Amino acid sequence: MAIRNIRTGNDPCLKTVCRPVEKFDDHLGQILDDMYETMKRANGVGLAAPQVGILRRIVVIDVGDGRVELINPEFLLQEGEQQCVEGCLSFPNRWGVTHRPNHVKVRAQRRDGTFFELDGTEMLALACCHEIDHLNGIVFLSHVEHFLTDEELKK
Repeated sequence: MAIRNIRTGNDPCLKTVCRPVEKFDDHLGQILDDMYETMKRANGVGLAAPQVGILRRIVVIDVGDGRVELINPEFLLQEGEQQCVEGCLSFPNRWGVTHRPNHVKVRAQRRDGTFFELDGTEMLALACCHEIDHLNGIVFLSHVEHFLTDEELKK
């Protein structure tokens, strides 16, 4: 596994709509493994492929319940609402209050190409929304209602 560089700020990769994955092979498996290792090393809970310069629809997530890999994800359901304190590995030290769905259902593919559905609430729902936004060239800053100050973060 290799640690990849995380793109930050105004990098064009963060503003690009990603293409679907069409080839399910060992190279894809390596990308997934690298992304997961990169995310864990950076103390993140999610990472999307454009954050490491790969313009494909690939996401890895781990909110504490184990590794989740989403390839070509699409929402089947988004419902409810939760207020979140959200940050992003591509925008270090920026935190803001957002509102996201409290429950999502996502259809995606595994690394071998088989389809599955993921049902997530709370933090997993937030992570899915945040990372799938990245695949569509959307960063969390566009959802922020209020940026948090250092003092607010300490509370």
